[in-house]
Amino acid sequence: MERGLIHVYCGDGKGKTTAAIGLAVRAAGAGKRVIFVQFFKGGPTGELKSFERLPGIRVFRNPEDLGFFKNMSLQQKERVACMHTETLEKIFLALEREPVDMVILDEITYPYEYGVIDRGMVERLVLQKPKSLELVLTGRNPDKIFLEVADYVTEMRKVRHPFDENIGGREGVEY
Repeated sequence: MERGLIHVYCGDGKGKTTAAIGLAVRAAGAGKRVIFVQFFKGGPTGELKSFERLPGIRVFRNPEDLGFFKNMSLQQKERVACMHTETLEKIFLALEREPVDMVILDEITYPYEYGVIDRGMVERLVLQKPKSLELVLTGRNPDKIFLEVADYVTEMRKVRHPFDENIGGREGVEY
């Protein structure tokens, strides 16, 4: 049994999700089974269309998009917390029932930091993951627990970004 490692893609620069998508595609191309999980993302994205064409990648994400956390009402925050915890339950169930080689937790640092996810479940997955599971975590400001267990830590640093010039996200590039 090959030992799976833990990757963290963090920082304020663009490319965290893109790097994780690249790993998912590479793993699927090698015949690996991948679960790609998106937290706080519910809208359409280009990677979803690509993943539909690739065998071996399953996507778990929120059934609805509630927008940015800072703009959410208390009721929406409670709803997103439930959705995130339900997603974690799906991951644990999948890990028990079927072979999974890689789990990618895209944007996991945000619900963990904001307390809108069952932190105990996240910690259990990170600290007690199956030995052969490759685990990928993305997002800004990763908690110390993620950094301490990671085998790879890559920080994307923003030098310049179009958002600073009020240029919004573009389909096929940012989403």
